[in-house]
Amino acid sequence: MTSDRYSHLDEDPAFALHRGGKLEVHSSVEITDHEGLALAYTPGVARVCSAIAETPELVDTYTWKSKVVAVVTDGTAVLGLGDIGPEASLPVMEGKSLLFKQFSGLDSVPVALACTDVDQIVETVARMAPSFGGINLEDISAPRCFEVERRLRELLDIPVFHDDQHGTAIVALAAMRNAARVTGRELGDLRAVVSGAGASGLAVSRMLIQAGIGDLAVADSKGLIYAGRDGLNEQKAELAAISNKAGLQGSIETALAGADVFIGLSSGEVPESVVATMAKNAIICAMANPNPEVHPDVARRYAAVVATGRSDFPNQINNVLAFPGVFRGALDVRATDITEAMKLAAANALADLVGDDLSPEYIIPSPFDPRVVPAVAKAVAEQARKDGVVRL
Repeated sequence: MTSDRYSHLDEDPAFALHRGGKLEVHSSVEITDHEGLALAYTPGVARVCSAIAETPELVDTYTWKSKVVAVVTDGTAVLGLGDIGPEASLPVMEGKSLLFKQFSGLDSVPVALACTDVDQIVETVARMAPSFGGINLEDISAPRCFEVERRLRELLDIPVFHDDQHGTAIVALAAMRNAARVTGRELGDLRAVVSGAGASGLAVSRMLIQAGIGDLAVADSKGLIYAGRDGLNEQKAELAAISNKAGLQGSIETALAGADVFIGLSSGEVPESVVATMAKNAIICAMANPNPEVHPDVARRYAAVVATGRSDFPNQINNVLAFPGVFRGALDVRATDITEAMKLAAANALADLVGDDLSPEYIIPSPFDPRVVPAVAKAVAEQARKDGVVRL
């Protein structure tokens, strides 16, 4: 049997934990007799179906739709592993669903698609959307992910959220607000350099600019992005128009000289000699996993605040701080969209939770802080009402 053939893999605790998958479905009602069966299925179910057909909004009350999210991927940009395909992506999607349930109480279903064409992804997700209250897009490679999200937001009347972009951006902004505060500055006082112009790099940069950072320059594999640079795709050209006010050109090393902030969202390594050229009281958020662009031990020699994407160092920039609360808040008010203002509200709520406990090693709450999801959900729901995108 297959299970016996690969049983040696269970010597690794990660494989042992994943055996049989991390999810299963449980019913919310118990059927023990004919009367219960007649209510849960035929003929009683027909009355509920007919009512929903006549009054479609009843689907949110009399099915699980309003509390279930589809976690959708095509497996092309998985956790730094790259294009590994839909089947290999499933452990990550199951993990995402597990986190939805554990942290927000929302149910979710992993959906790994055997297509990578934008039109096919959009059509497939749009066709299955009636079963779900929200769509969490995951690990779809750039630049296709931008168009997929944009088109689905236009087509659907439920929240669509690409977590690689916006979850990262929400948590990064919260951390940056508090990092500035702990060093006696405001966001507007900071000049930042971002390494990486993929989905997360572009989203983090846009959100920091929207929140009022002093200046921000982004570097991709060809160097700094600036207005007029040859070969920019649509997303990078749009960013070039609103970033790098200083007009810096050349390498990321050039930009880091005197910079207040480094944000790493790529796999590139920054030499210690370059880190040493940053401004006094620098802030370093090196978020590549498993190997940060600047190792925390090196970063601490030069920076006042250090954050990473890892759980074994302080100040972990972890998307689980954002997406459960964002979807919880959006679904609680039956939101039709997740607006930019809702994302900013989520970031502010996260930052505020740190409060008077703020320190260089505590700029962002722990994912296990029980206040996180309620605070983020409340802020998102309140902003959704202000933005007029609610149905409750």
